[in-house]
Amino acid sequence: MAHFIRSYLGDLKMRGLGRRYRPDAAAVRQSPQERGIFTVQYPEEKLAIPERFRYLPFLLYEPDTGYERCTACGICAKVCPPQCIWIVQAKDENGKALPKASEFYIDMSICMSCGFCAEFCPFDAIKMDHDYELSGYERRESWIYDYPKLLKPTTYYAQIHPLDWAAEEEERRRKEEARAKRAAPAPAAPPSPG
Repeated sequence: MAHFIRSYLGDLKMRGLGRRYRPDAAAVRQSPQERGIFTVQYPEEKLAIPERFRYLPFLLYEPDTGYERCTACGICAKVCPPQCIWIVQAKDENGKALPKASEFYIDMSICMSCGFCAEFCPFDAIKMDHDYELSGYERRESWIYDYPKLLKPTTYYAQIHPLDWAAEEEERRRKEEARAKRAAPAPAAPPSPG
C-alpha cells in the first residue's frame, strides 16, 4: 500500500502542469529519489537510456573532415560471435590495398549486440548505438546495413555517450602529446669543459 500511495504523491508534485504526465517525467521518475510505482506512457514518455546501453553497432566519421575511422583491418569481423560483419578493403587503381573499407555490411537480424566489435576495434571506429526502435515488416533487405547506413558522425556519439567520449578524447590527447614529445628533437647537450 505504501508504494501505491508514494506513486500518487509524485503525481501531486507534478500537478501544476495541467497534465498527469510530462514528456520529461521519465528521467525524473526513473531516478533513485523517486519512490512508488509508475507507468511509462510509451511512446509519448520514454525511460532515459543509460549511457552504457548497447543495441546495434555503427561506424564513426569526423564531420569536419569527412575522415572515416575504419581502416578495414577486419578485427571486428574476426571477433564477432555470429559472424555478421563483412568488410571489403578498398584498393587503388594499381590493386594496392588502402587503409579504408570500400564496402562494409552488418546483418543486424543476427547481431547479438555483444559489443565485441566495438571493444576490440583498435581505431575506435565502431561503437554501439542507443537506437532500439527499428521494427519492420521484413528482415532480408532493411536489416542488412551497408556502409552509408552505418556511418554516423562523432558528434552523435558524443551526444549519446558523453562520459565515454570525454575519456576517449582525453586519452587521445595524451597519446598525441606523448607522440609529439618523442618526435621533437632533443635539446643539444652543453659542451663539456675539458
